[in-house]
Amino acid sequence: MTGSELDGAQSRATIATIANEVGVSMATVSKVLNGHADVAPDTRIRVEDSLERHSYRRRARRRATASGQIELVFHELGTWAMEIINGVEAVTAPAGVTVMLSHLNGKHRPPDHWLEGVLARRPLGVLLVLCSLSETQQRQVRQRQIPCVVVDQDSSTTAPVPTVGSNNWNGGMLAARHLLELGHRRIAVISGPQDVLCSRTRVAGFRFGHDEAGLELDPSLVRYGTFYLDAGYQHGLELLSRPDRPTAIFAGSDMQAMGVLRAARRLGIDVPAELSVIGYDNLPVAAWTDPPLTTVDQPLRDMAGAATRMLLDLARGVEPPSTRIDLVTELIVRESTAPPPA
Repeated sequence: MTGSELDGAQSRATIATIANEVGVSMATVSKVLNGHADVAPDTRIRVEDSLERHSYRRRARRRATASGQIELVFHELGTWAMEIINGVEAVTAPAGVTVMLSHLNGKHRPPDHWLEGVLARRPLGVLLVLCSLSETQQRQVRQRQIPCVVVDQDSSTTAPVPTVGSNNWNGGMLAARHLLELGHRRIAVISGPQDVLCSRTRVAGFRFGHDEAGLELDPSLVRYGTFYLDAGYQHGLELLSRPDRPTAIFAGSDMQAMGVLRAARRLGIDVPAELSVIGYDNLPVAAWTDPPLTTVDQPLRDMAGAATRMLLDLARGVEPPSTRIDLVTELIVRESTAPPPA
């Protein structure tokens, strides 16, 4: 078959063509085309592959302009999640768009049964927070013309999905510079999960802050955990119980930093006279800790708002000027940092 004949065959592909090739009924192909959930995952994938191979022309999906629903998916819910939710709703409420919220119990990739539900609901789009879709899942939502945007991934990611993040590397560097300028030389860092890009990037920026000062970051003082209180508390206890304990700790989140403050209090270590602590995120609660927390301001609401506007534009068929948005981080100095003890 010549190239032109092949092109003609692809353009003339019908539901019957697809059903014949895959070995399923036309009703099954129709269910896949219409996003019905009652199709086995492996069958759906084979049908989708055949549709793509034949360049099957689906009927154009009607674009919503002032109503509809988006899916907001968190890898895990925490105090910081409210900042994201508020940022999303600040954009969706005026647009008449509702939000369906779900979380993945700490996983960074949704299960296939979640995708089945999304394909059946056919939302305007999917907003993923600290999680992403597999290549197969991306292909399936793309074939359904359901756009996806990722929030809180470092802008250096090469994922083929539009992302909105903050400059995590700069945040880590700012924390290191502040502590080093105060005179600290033995500084620990407690970051989030090591398999999360923003966790590693913050540590990389923190390490660069040491490098530019001609100092080496002690590998034994670099810890990874979760972004939550218990990780800050447990790692804080271990670090502060060492005979050569650090004089400062940079935590990967404000919640981790609060765990460090509790560990210091339990061990009778005064903050900031004997220990300086820096958090990350600048959650509202950071100004109310005792002492008020020095922290890196990550503009979570602005990130969520920018991602939501991008998602709604994509849902309307409007291509954004950029699919990589990297918002600025800055250091907010409060009372939890001071020069080290003499």
